[in-house]
Amino acid sequence: MLDFSPDELTAVRLSLRVALVAVAASLPLAIATAWLLARRRFPGVALLEGLVHLPLTLPPVVTGYLLLRLFGHNGVVGAFLERHLGLVFAFRWTGAALAAAVMGFPLLVRAIRLAIEQVDRRLEEAAATLGAAPPLVFATVTLPLAASGIVSGAVLAFARSMGEFGATITFVSNIPGETQTLATAIYLFTQVPGGDAAALRLAGLSIALSVAALVLSEWLDRRGRRKVTGR
Repeated sequence: MLDFSPDELTAVRLSLRVALVAVAASLPLAIATAWLLARRRFPGVALLEGLVHLPLTLPPVVTGYLLLRLFGHNGVVGAFLERHLGLVFAFRWTGAALAAAVMGFPLLVRAIRLAIEQVDRRLEEAAATLGAAPPLVFATVTLPLAASGIVSGAVLAFARSMGEFGATITFVSNIPGETQTLATAIYLFTQVPGGDAAALRLAGLSIALSVAALVLSEWLDRRGRRKVTGR
């Protein structure tokens, strides 16, 4: 059994906390965005889709820098939140969760959108003809049928959050016990003498988590397609 040091375990626990908060906080917005992209056509839909997928094309360090400018102590949003709500992101674990949420958001939206698009619209229309209001149709028909895709997307976003590095280290640095996640801990151990063993242990754990997430996501995706299409 791998013998992780206290510092390594702290980084792993923080990564789990960051990833869980990132996915939980971004899930409602991701569901709403995915539904808009899947079910509505409106001016600016292409722009919205481009903005959603922007973190996939931008260098992560650019995303981290933009987050620092917006949510830092002197940022427009960050200064407001700190002054009025006492919520601080810069150089805090909350900032690491925000960076992870931004980087995982495109994967989450894409998976949910595909799941919603697979739902037969005739079922939604049938519920509507029986008197169900649109929110009720969504809650009782669309959402249950797309549930596997939502969970699949959440798993992928969780794995992406666990591996986030560039935006995190740019936005919140690499502070042990506060912002040092699994990925930034691996980076630190590769830079210090005698850190190769720790870096290898954490890299192995990261690979295992990623493989498990991919397998689980694929299984959920297939299960969801069988549930919707009956095949």
